[in-house]
Amino acid sequence: MAYRYDEGSRRNGAGGAERALAQGLGWFSIGLGLAEVMAPQSLARFLGMDGHAGLIRLYGMREITAGVGILAQDDPTPWIWGRVAGDALDLATLAVGLERDNPRRGNVTLALAAVAGVTALDVICAQALSADRERPEPPIWDYSDRSGLPRSPLAMRGVARDFEVPEDMRTPEAMRPYGSA
Repeated sequence: MAYRYDEGSRRNGAGGAERALAQGLGWFSIGLGLAEVMAPQSLARFLGMDGHAGLIRLYGMREITAGVGILAQDDPTPWIWGRVAGDALDLATLAVGLERDNPRRGNVTLALAAVAGVTALDVICAQALSADRERPEPPIWDYSDRSGLPRSPLAMRGVARDFEVPEDMRTPEAMRPYGSA
């Protein structure tokens, strides 16, 4: 029996739960990016990293781009992996703020913990999406050439020509239309 793959039924690299998590991460990315773009000085001051406002603004633009990419594409997998790479960059940049002379090291530690938590979600989502992407599509059986008859329609013509309706299947005399024999 023949089978074919139906391109319209592809999972697009994402199952239901993975897709929902990816969309949530996309919206989170856009929100975080907007905060980083609109208030980089405040974030830098909060972290005791006053000279890094320009870098924070660039990171915000990266976050917005990743969020839009996740939400706009049918397959968000590469964009989620991009978030993982961005998280690594964020963690490395925040680690600089742990210097002893930074009076806001506690805030940096808090930010590191938050980024580590989001990184864990990003990695879980990226791995699940990648695994779903690698899973082969189940075949869709093609029955379009089937008629449902045991033989071709031409071979079936006239087979029941001598068929007589059994007595128990006939309409009782009292129920037949007037004038029919």
